[in-house]
Amino acid sequence: MVSNTTGRFRIEDYYVACALSTLFALISILISLSIFIIVWKTKPRLHTINHLLICNTAFASIVYCLVIINNYIYLLFVPWNLDDMSCRFRAYFAYIGISGVIYSYLIQSISRLFVSIFSTKYRFLSTFRMHFILIGTQWFAVILVPLSVLITKDIQMTPLTLCWIPVNKMIHLIVNLLFVYVIPVVVILVIYVCIYQHVRGSSRRATTITNATHSQKRDLQLLRNILILLLIYLGGSLTTLLYFATSIKVIYLISLVNITFTITAEKIFTLVLDREVRQVIINIVRGTTPVVPFQNTMTTFNK
Repeated sequence: MVSNTTGRFRIEDYYVACALSTLFALISILISLSIFIIVWKTKPRLHTINHLLICNTAFASIVYCLVIINNYIYLLFVPWNLDDMSCRFRAYFAYIGISGVIYSYLIQSISRLFVSIFSTKYRFLSTFRMHFILIGTQWFAVILVPLSVLITKDIQMTPLTLCWIPVNKMIHLIVNLLFVYVIPVVVILVIYVCIYQHVRGSSRRATTITNATHSQKRDLQLLRNILILLLIYLGGSLTTLLYFATSIKVIYLISLVNITFTITAEKIFTLVLDREVRQVIINIVRGTTPVVPFQNTMTTFNK
């Protein structure tokens, strides 16, 4: 995200956009908390590495949503706070929230790379210990990446604007976008292409019709997940990039809503696409308890 420094905004301009964005943020928080509860309560069925990573993404979503709600509170209800350092800290935590979500996707893609290609030879890569190390590394990187926001004085408090790197600080803005968004997204795409090619190669080497059919289904499922991931990224960033190119006020306001809407959409996709979580929710709604748990070799590993 980037800040507007033109001074063309009135506080009334933000009311609808901030209200809608806050609504989506609250929905995202509720869904994320529901995911935590469902995973925690469903033992041992959902106590897998896959769901550990899903919970990590849910936690990152909660962090970002809370930060953005706090920023709206300062914008609308504490307009007299004009301290530059306070503004930089709000921007710093906002970038932590954004990069936290994106880097959590990166960790998921690295995990899939380990499981799909390397786990047969290096079994430790598919252990819980390794994935806790990945998550710890992720959050260490997330804390370091936006530190330039605090170190420099590029962000200065401007009335009636949110605290982001201003568009006139082009070098700082581009570097920040590269490390917060572009580089992890590119790495994710490269990893998913590698996984897809590996799965396709395995399908070609299949010796029986049954194995070939199974591989084709995995190909289609993997492709579907890649496309959904791309749509989530593109949907979340499109309006922000459009504002960056046009500086149109309405597009900026739409972008405020769009990013929290995207997080809400991702949480809904998590519930819909994860078979185990979806089945648990169905059982809860029906008031039934499953007799036989799912056996999912793609998500259950040795601790």
